[in-house]
Amino acid sequence: MGWLLPRLLAATLSVAVAGWVGWLIGGVQQFPLLGALVGAVLGAQTYALMDALRGRQFLKWLQTRADVAPPRDSGLWGEAGYRVERSVRTLEEKIGREQTRLDQFLSAIEASPNGVMMLDVNDQIEWCNSVAADHFGIDPQRDRLQPITNLVRAPIFVAHLQSGQFDEAVSFPAPGSRGTISVLIKPYGDAMKLVLSQDTTERERSDSMRRGFVANVSHEIRTPLTVLSGFIETMSSLQLTEVERRRVIELMAQQAQRMQHLVGDLLTLAQLEGSPRPPADRWVPVQQLLTQVRAAAEALSAGRHTLVCDSAKKPERSGYLIAGAEQELHSAIANLVNNAIRYTPSGGAVHVSWLVRVDGVGELEVRDTGIGIAKEHLPRLTERFYRVDGSRSRDTGGTGLGLSIVKHVVQRHGGELEVSSEPGNGSSFKLVFPAARVRIANSPIESESTASQPGEDTALGMAG
Repeated sequence: MGWLLPRLLAATLSVAVAGWVGWLIGGVQQFPLLGALVGAVLGAQTYALMDALRGRQFLKWLQTRADVAPPRDSGLWGEAGYRVERSVRTLEEKIGREQTRLDQFLSAIEASPNGVMMLDVNDQIEWCNSVAADHFGIDPQRDRLQPITNLVRAPIFVAHLQSGQFDEAVSFPAPGSRGTISVLIKPYGDAMKLVLSQDTTERERSDSMRRGFVANVSHEIRTPLTVLSGFIETMSSLQLTEVERRRVIELMAQQAQRMQHLVGDLLTLAQLEGSPRPPADRWVPVQQLLTQVRAAAEALSAGRHTLVCDSAKKPERSGYLIAGAEQELHSAIANLVNNAIRYTPSGGAVHVSWLVRVDGVGELEVRDTGIGIAKEHLPRLTERFYRVDGSRSRDTGGTGLGLSIVKHVVQRHGGELEVSSEPGNGSSFKLVFPAARVRIANSPIESESTASQPGEDTALGMAG
């Protein structure tokens, strides 16, 4: 209220001065009182006019105050301008802070792995993040304020949105056949809706694989169990000769061994998936791995194949080393060699070779002259329980998990499994290890004592 007293004093002084001047002029004309009255009125009008001009200047500033400073007046209008300017600046700062918070909030939603979309009372798009735009196949800018049902026409989504019952999420194919999305709608505010979307394609694929895995395991175990149950019933209900009894026991042992192999492979896969990556500072001699595989390969082949290890030419006699887990590497190589023997007819050959490329990458290849694999089967070979020929695989004693184990092992060692094959021309399986996991042994002690001479072939067994 500091402006009120000066304003009253200024008005009073203006009227008094104007009245005194009017009294003087009126006194000359013999009408001093009338002159004083007229002077006072004119003084009041003059003050009011000047005040009105200042008020007009203030109103003009209110209309165009964006880049113009308020009137600097010591009176009422100056005080009003100062206070309005201060209030406006405070409000602008508050709006700026709120806008910053809103931007941060929207940025956080934008970074969410899930889709978020805001709909107004008419189900028009007010805002959505890029994930939601990708899920629904819309443009966040172009499609703003468009009814969502004009853009997403999936019947199950439209019916769910219009039903008003949003207790559960709904799933439907994403526009453009890009998988499946799950949508959950949450009402908020004044009849507005928050649409949360999630890509469930990978989850459904994993669920399907898990169901298939359980079904395959159940089938693989049920078959030998059925055979065992039948043999047990036969032995308990029929009088068998000694020869028949031995044959039944032999078949029962084969089925029990088949189940044992299956359980062992399942445990191996579980261990590979649940354990940390193999160490990069524990070095295993390559020739030692090949030597360990030799006995099993000879026993499985039983002299029916030519099994050859083609030792790579080395700059040093000490050989090469691979960084990793010896047991896992042995399992991977053994699986490849065993598969090659099983699917190569008698009289065929199986070659195991190791070489180091110019860039230092290690390559262990198992090549056979077997029946080969058609091109359409190659991408699925490493799937669990996938068999090119199911009946032949079971006849050869395979579990359908060997190549899946090989893939897991080589990937855990930072490498890749490369497969090439043609029907009737055999197959080639390569374990490719990164250069960081391959090096030359520093001394012959580090290398296996049976390492081959450069360019020398080491026979794993000879066919008859």
